[in-house]
Amino acid sequence: MNSQRSFIGFIVAGAIALLVIAIAGFYWFFAKSPANLIASTSQPGAAIFVSKLSPAMVSLLTNPDRLQALDREEELSKLKTSLFAKSGIDYKQDVQPWLGNEITLAIATLDIDRDSENGQQPGYLLALATKQPEKSREFVELLFSKRALAGATLAVEQYKGVKLISDNQPKEDLLAGAVVGEGFVLFANDPKVLRDAINNVQAPDLNLTSSPEYQKATKELPKGGLAVAFLNLPVVAKWQGLELPEQLYNSQIISLALNPKGLLAETTFLTSSEILSPSSPLSKPVGALQYVPASAGLAISGSNLSNLGKSDLAKLWSQATATIYGSGEDVVSRLAKPLVDVQKRWGINLPEDIFSWVQGEYAVALLPEKEQTNPHWIFVVEKSEGVEQGVARLDAIASSNGLSINTLTIDKQDKQKISAWTELTTATKKSDVKEGASFTIETKVRGLHTALGNYEIFTSDLETMDEILTNKDNSLIDNPNFKDSIAAIPLPNQGYIYLDWTKSQNLLERQVPILKLAEVLGKPFFDNLRSLTVSSYGTDTRSLKGGVFFKLNNS
Repeated sequence: MNSQRSFIGFIVAGAIALLVIAIAGFYWFFAKSPANLIASTSQPGAAIFVSKLSPAMVSLLTNPDRLQALDREEELSKLKTSLFAKSGIDYKQDVQPWLGNEITLAIATLDIDRDSENGQQPGYLLALATKQPEKSREFVELLFSKRALAGATLAVEQYKGVKLISDNQPKEDLLAGAVVGEGFVLFANDPKVLRDAINNVQAPDLNLTSSPEYQKATKELPKGGLAVAFLNLPVVAKWQGLELPEQLYNSQIISLALNPKGLLAETTFLTSSEILSPSSPLSKPVGALQYVPASAGLAISGSNLSNLGKSDLAKLWSQATATIYGSGEDVVSRLAKPLVDVQKRWGINLPEDIFSWVQGEYAVALLPEKEQTNPHWIFVVEKSEGVEQGVARLDAIASSNGLSINTLTIDKQDKQKISAWTELTTATKKSDVKEGASFTIETKVRGLHTALGNYEIFTSDLETMDEILTNKDNSLIDNPNFKDSIAAIPLPNQGYIYLDWTKSQNLLERQVPILKLAEVLGKPFFDNLRSLTVSSYGTDTRSLKGGVFFKLNNS
């Protein structure tokens, strides 16, 4: 019996792992043979089996054997071994001959028996495309005969012209399978899930393809995407047991596509409400980035922060963090912890005391250092109406917190006047004189700002300000890696969040501990990740479209 345990669990884990492996290896395989990894379709054919009430569906739209060439770490081979060794199945002989160009995994239902009294048991549906229906039928018969030899009692039924086979394994290990028509092999963790899948095909108004939300979402898919995921956001929230304070977006679709420089993940959030962008779209990178050093590990740029808190982008973030974390926790505050610390220390409110007067371009950046827990920070804002008063307000807040406002110059920059927020502290040291201790007075810089060109620049320390003033020709906007990354993002857009993974990995792991688990699961991918760039774009007033571009080391 033990040799047959948790087969459906292995299949579910395997389908997810195949997607991870695909992402991890696309960058390498693309350079070798791009034509072989172009999906034959951008939409999953198995959507006809999935209920329109399903919370999530994810599909790999290429044959996993096409990924074998990228299997330098033998991850795919190990996966196949773990999937089939325990069932006595030989992948090469029994599966490879008939497996087609799609693997789809869906959460078919939140509760199989729809009885809340006995707990919630999700129903999982796995659909494998077949190119040889007879061979796939032989596989299903072989699989269940081996389970019978291991002690299971099989049940066979004809349901609406389809032969269903299931066994009587313990509830958590129960497996049901069928070959439906000429196109798909289906597996589920309960026969009822298979019966529902067949009903969904024969009553089209029940399946996902009949959902207006899904139809709108699939129109946003790019051609040649290699993987796609669709999320029914209200049902996902219900699955997580959450009651969201505000439900603006109804669904989300994600696609993965190759790019000569890496991998582009595009996503679209759809809503029935009219939405507005927080700012006008930008046709080129903001000029504020010219003052961000190329050494930055994280940079966020855009325009008009004054309306950010009330924007639909902010509402999306609130909804997403609540869905992912089970609360409205703001993960950005973890990533930009140094700025949050400043906010707490000075008693300021970022939206009211800073964002409210930033109506032009802006850039925020962190410069991590290995020996420091907290990185240096930079804030650049374009001069516009209200900026002068905003800076004066920050000076007043600094003064009210006991800091002095001093004007200084850096030796190499004797013409550049810099305003510094400083704090005087005393330090004692042992005196050579027996009468007592001697004291020294130290000046600690808590922040600086200066005007340069059409921008006001704030930094956390003198070293960072000096780097900005000294290395004007070594800015992030001229960095080849940054240029390659933003070139993959369509214009116009709302700006960029740029993360240099090699420089920020340690910082991110400290602030977002769950990231370490993700790195373990996707080790080949993270080992080769160079940077990622996030942006939002598109002009549809009933959807919010964006993308994440992953640049990899040898792309």
